[in-house]
Amino acid sequence: MLMTKTIKIDFFLLSRKWSRRSPKIKQITFKIKKLMKIYFNKKYSHNLNIILCNKTRMIAANYKFNKKRTDTDVLTFVNKISNKNLGKIIYCDIFFSIDTIEKFVLKNKINFYDHFSHLLIHSMLHINNYKHKSLNQFEKMKKEEIKILKAVGIGDPYIY
Repeated sequence: MLMTKTIKIDFFLLSRKWSRRSPKIKQITFKIKKLMKIYFNKKYSHNLNIILCNKTRMIAANYKFNKKRTDTDVLTFVNKISNKNLGKIIYCDIFFSIDTIEKFVLKNKINFYDHFSHLLIHSMLHINNYKHKSLNQFEKMKKEEIKILKAVGIGDPYIY
């Protein structure tokens, strides 16, 4: 089986609330990247930006790109570029809102890093053409999320 060309990941801390968590976030991200390499399109190099922000920045990004004035836990943006000198590249920006994630984990009494892992896996599946606009798409995506989470030792997040 051919492996993807490259999957490069950069991290951007746009909120101090992430500072103490950033080493573990990086560790989790690289572990999940390794597990999910098989999902990535082998014809492309991938550049992923993990943007760790707060509610204010997330609302601004959501409005700028989706025309929604609301906070959300994660936003994923994907751009495919083909260049005769650089080849085929997929650029991805994944925004995570610390405020929304903290609120969700407190309300649902779940582990912060388990929930972050779920959101990251969800985003990486989006990067690789998984969608959830229909019930069938949702079920297919959910099944993959559960399978990958199990591989990292995290239970089914859809069972509350």
